[in-house]
Amino acid sequence: MKYLLIPLFCLISFITNAQKHFDISLKKQMDSVMFLDQKYRDTLTWLMTPDKVAAITKKLGMSASNAINHYNKLQKNIDSANTNFVEGIFKQYGYPGKSLVGDSTSEAAWHIIQHSKRIDDYIPIIKKAAEEHELTFRLYAMMLDRYLMNKNQEQIYGSQMTMRTLKSTKINEWIVWPLKDPKRVNALRKKAGFKDTVEENAANLDVKYRVIKLDDIIM
Repeated sequence: MKYLLIPLFCLISFITNAQKHFDISLKKQMDSVMFLDQKYRDTLTWLMTPDKVAAITKKLGMSASNAINHYNKLQKNIDSANTNFVEGIFKQYGYPGKSLVGDSTSEAAWHIIQHSKRIDDYIPIIKKAAEEHELTFRLYAMMLDRYLMNKNQEQIYGSQMTMRTLKSTKINEWIVWPLKDPKRVNALRKKAGFKDTVEENAANLDVKYRVIKLDDIIM
């Protein structure tokens, strides 16, 4: 009987510890922050989508440029408040990952930092969370790509697209930011957890993929 109780005790201990780790109050707070993070982003996306801009500007009753400026300002104010909140969470808990707030909510803090100007400060925390399986590794890969792009360095996974002027055309256009290893990018994407290729990802966002080097871009 003594030996049968040991596994049962271990199981109860494991369940108790898991329950202590999960924080329903923090989960609700992070869900609210995530909602605010997305509040105006769909509208801004539509305002920059050629086949939707006419309908959305008519509905809003303002020009596209005025609407973009208006909603950008609103979203930036939200993003600033969200970043301050998440910074406080990091100080208190570290990264609020899967064991603390659940699988889906574990992405909330990532979204806030990805949309902030603080990636340089917090990408080590994001990396650690991904390595400890508290955050989906694919998301860290996306942040790493953005971190590299922000520093005018080649990205690894091909997740970042931006509007730039090419030296050859002198036209400001959407491109997939230059890749460190174009030949291996899809293998790297698969290993990181992406379900599509760099070509498919670009096509889904109406961007024509082609290999571009840093030297091809007017910085």
